[in-house]
Amino acid sequence: MKSKVFWGLIGLNAVLLFMLAGNFRGAAAQAQVVHRPGDYLMIPCQLQEGITEAVMIVDTENGSLGAMSYDDSSGQMTVMPPITLAPIFNSALPSR
Repeated sequence: MKSKVFWGLIGLNAVLLFMLAGNFRGAAAQAQVVHRPGDYLMIPCQLQEGITEAVMIVDTENGSLGAMSYDDSSGQMTVMPPITLAPIFNSALPSR
């Protein structure tokens, strides 16, 4: 019984050693550029003095702002095309 366990452990160690040696001979590691999805802020708001409600969506990764609203009477979703926020924030910076 002890010899079977002994030879089993030797075989297991040989397999593990073979797998470890295979990892060292692999291709060199390379950095990957992964474009992750942006972080979004969703802010409920009212437009036109409370007649229409919308959700403002800010994409903090790309620096853009968009909005979506739902019209009950027509049953359609209205989407505002996104605008870039960089020019707005850059114009607000004080000049030195």
